[in-house]
Amino acid sequence: MQNKPQMVEAILFYGDDGICKEMLFPEFEAVLDGVVNLPEFADRQMRAVYVLINPRLLVRAAVFFCLDFNEDGSADDGWNIPLRQLAERTGRGPDMGAGPIRLACRSQCPVSWHQMHMWDPRVSPERNDLVLLRERVKRNQLGLLVEDEAPLAVPTERLQMVAEDTWYAADAAKAKAARRAEKLEQEQRQKAALLIKQQRQRIANLERQREEDVAAADKEQQRLQGEIQALQQRLQQQAEINGSLHAQIATQAASFQTAREEMSKQLRMLEMNGRVEAGAAREQFEREAQARIAAAVAEYKEQVAIRDVELAYRNELDVQLEEEVQRLKRECEVLSRSGDRVLEELSRQGVVFTAYHPGAGHLTIALPDLARYRANPLAYAAAKCSVSEEQYRQWLEHYQKPACVAALPSGERCAMPLDKIDTPSRFVIGESNCCARHGKEGRQRTGS
Repeated sequence: MQNKPQMVEAILFYGDDGICKEMLFPEFEAVLDGVVNLPEFADRQMRAVYVLINPRLLVRAAVFFCLDFNEDGSADDGWNIPLRQLAERTGRGPDMGAGPIRLACRSQCPVSWHQMHMWDPRVSPERNDLVLLRERVKRNQLGLLVEDEAPLAVPTERLQMVAEDTWYAADAAKAKAARRAEKLEQEQRQKAALLIKQQRQRIANLERQREEDVAAADKEQQRLQGEIQALQQRLQQQAEINGSLHAQIATQAASFQTAREEMSKQLRMLEMNGRVEAGAAREQFEREAQARIAAAVAEYKEQVAIRDVELAYRNELDVQLEEEVQRLKRECEVLSRSGDRVLEELSRQGVVFTAYHPGAGHLTIALPDLARYRANPLAYAAAKCSVSEEQYRQWLEHYQKPACVAALPSGERCAMPLDKIDTPSRFVIGESNCCARHGKEGRQRTGS
């Protein structure tokens, strides 16, 4: 079953170059409800028109209104113009192909408080918004169902011919012609009235536009007059300043000329006196320079003599210190030999040297190993435990305080308590001294 064409409601938006967007009324309701946004209209006030289109793509009603959009392209939630009611209650407009339309705009609004949110279409020769509207609807870019205007063909067998005596009905023809003339005259009157109304509307639009232009021109004229007055005041002030500056310049020029002449006289006198004073000053300068040079040479010689004395004293002191060092070395050798003899005597008497180290226990140190033990006890204990000195040192730290040594992002240690490893050989650096969380990171650091 085919859909029957019917009246359709649509919304068309006007831009600077004409109609820029069109949509069906349900889509417009989705825009008003905030379901759909129009980013191309963000932060702008758009001029739009609500149109009622018949199945022949002819406009039957038009309501010209304004709509504000927010920065995100959503419609103003406070907008509440009843477009359908305005289209039904408004007056007649121009004929756009299907008889006079119902037109609602700023100059013809049935509800006065909605007038501020309406606008008047331009009908000038340069741009006619009504013609643009009619042509855009004719394009049918919304895909509306159109009624077929072709007349239906009547089958031949259904055609009937009236009797010959009824072909000439003079009275009926005259009455029909009279009714036709009357109807024609009425249509002409309606068209004339409609044309007068359109002209009045156009005159009102032109008058309002003229008033707006006059008001704008008055404002511009007042602004220009204010600027002219300000410029005249500034010009007068500048003229006064220039006059005072000219007077100051003339006074200063006179004083400069006087000072210049006086300076010229003084310069000539100075040139004459300068030649004599220059010779005397040159001789005095040479005498002072010779005296300063002699004083500086004597001072430097004295400083050199002092430094020579200090150097000799330092050499003598170095000799004494070297002799003292040699004496102390000899005494240390004597003491060392006597200490070694004492240790050997104690060892022969059965004295045993024992030291305790965690992990290694009590160690019995033989006399030949005593010097190595004294040099590095930790290394000696590590060797006894069959581990490296570094491993023994970290195990000892773990043994004394079993806690995670991994560094946190803040720079502090983790310090998570751990199970104590009693044997250095079972201790693994980066695992035994780290918690489960940092153990892998410890292994990576140890491997790197």
